[in-house]
Amino acid sequence: MSDSETGDAYQFEFVSIDGDKLPLAEWRGRPVLVVNTASFCGYTPQYRDLEALWRRYQPRGLVVLGVPSNDFGEQEPGTASEIKQFCETNYQVDFPLTEQYRVVGGAAHPFYRWVAAQLGEAGAPRWNFHKYLVGPEGELAGAWPSQVKPTDSAITAEIEGMLPPA
Repeated sequence: MSDSETGDAYQFEFVSIDGDKLPLAEWRGRPVLVVNTASFCGYTPQYRDLEALWRRYQPRGLVVLGVPSNDFGEQEPGTASEIKQFCETNYQVDFPLTEQYRVVGGAAHPFYRWVAAQLGEAGAPRWNFHKYLVGPEGELAGAWPSQVKPTDSAITAEIEGMLPPA
């Protein structure tokens, strides 16, 4: 295995929807929920739940990171500015978003190739709004498919266990 298939999530960097560098190492010591998103999907209303998680847990350290992807059903065809405007206007999204990335296959962003190496191909995203929780040490601490809402107790219990008491 190469270093990018081992190691931790902090080795990866995205580019924000505004074009700035977004290294995961910036959030070392904090849990990060990474979610591949799309604007025109049956699961798109999960943006509301992701924003609720962000507002609830961000003061205690949680980071929610949306990764727009057009990989599934071509449900994220927009430009960065169109995606950002859609998310802010329709869901008041305030959590960080990346530029659009591939999340499956050989051309996937290295973070998603690392996830597949950690979990096996079955752990790669199968559709939009697949959720991965990165623990404070950069480890992959949880994965949930699209149909599991971001506010599901399985996810919030994992997050709660990684945060300081309220």
